[in-house]
Amino acid sequence: MALKKFKPTTSSQRFKVVSALDDITALSPEKSLLQSRKSSGGRNNTGKMTVRSIGGGHKQKYRLIDFKREKENIPATVKTIEYDPNRTARIALLYYADGEKRYIVAPNGLKVGQEVISGKGAQPEIGNTLYLSEIPFGTVIHNIELRPGQGAKMARSAGSSAQLMSRDGKFAIIKLPSGETRMILQTCKATIGVVSNTEHNLEVSGKAGRSRWLGRRPRTRAVVMNPVDHPMGGGEGRASGGHPRSRKGIPAKGYKTRYPKKASGKYIIERRKK
Repeated sequence: MALKKFKPTTSSQRFKVVSALDDITALSPEKSLLQSRKSSGGRNNTGKMTVRSIGGGHKQKYRLIDFKREKENIPATVKTIEYDPNRTARIALLYYADGEKRYIVAPNGLKVGQEVISGKGAQPEIGNTLYLSEIPFGTVIHNIELRPGQGAKMARSAGSSAQLMSRDGKFAIIKLPSGETRMILQTCKATIGVVSNTEHNLEVSGKAGRSRWLGRRPRTRAVVMNPVDHPMGGGEGRASGGHPRSRKGIPAKGYKTRYPKKASGKYIIERRKK
């Protein structure tokens, strides 16, 4: 995957850096795996705006992604690598040996024509999904389940990956992208490799219009608001009041919001780095 820079013919082109899309092999998606997706504009069921800075954007359809990889021991061939407007990573269209088609999150290095498989006894190769009990130590993985059969929940965005460190009893010890180390049942699945589109974090929009195409509206800074609108609003000139906090008054910058008695807290060995 490569990035594309532009000549500064206009102000918006000067710093623009986007994906070259050279890894994409198909322009139109598989129609049987599409679903209509209605945008909310940040409004709830009564029409009241509950989330700011959302609205507009290009019309999108949702691609049904197979996060469970439950078709075990049935080989599948990679037909295409495609763009997905709903996620930062690329997606791959699989043609299974029994004729079924499914989308998966494409790992880095997955090629068209390559064969992937899921289930017990699968080789720890890129794109294959194995149980944590069968993955060798030190292997880089993504699309990790938190509960058996639940489907992938962790390390799904572009360029992210985790690492299997060791096993202890019925648990596997995983080092997550955030730096957190936690225990996950060995009966959970994970996919081998790093998620594709690894240079996504280096992309630069270049202009406000590209954010509007993605459905992002302008975001007003809290310090320029009035006291009635935000805890950090008000003051004379640039003097703003109080410490950085949200509209609800929850402090930012280091304040812990995780519930200390959360049931899954006992599985965390080492917290994420600050």
